[in-house]
Amino acid sequence: MATTTYTVTGMTCGHCVSSVKEEVSEVTGVTGVEVDLATGLLTVQSDAPVEAGRIAAAVEAAGYGVADQP
Repeated sequence: MATTTYTVTGMTCGHCVSSVKEEVSEVTGVTGVEVDLATGLLTVQSDAPVEAGRIAAAVEAAGYGVADQP
């Protein structure tokens, strides 16, 4: 199992968190998603490493940005 963290920018409420979780959860290979609104921390769990660009694209599809990519 792989766990990767990202910092999401632009989230201001619970709906933002739900939108990011929904989009990232749909990425092939992702098995778990946690989002912390206060810190902007996005934690992605997967069976195997998932390309950072795919996660960033999902976050952007939800309407937010990724501050850093591992």
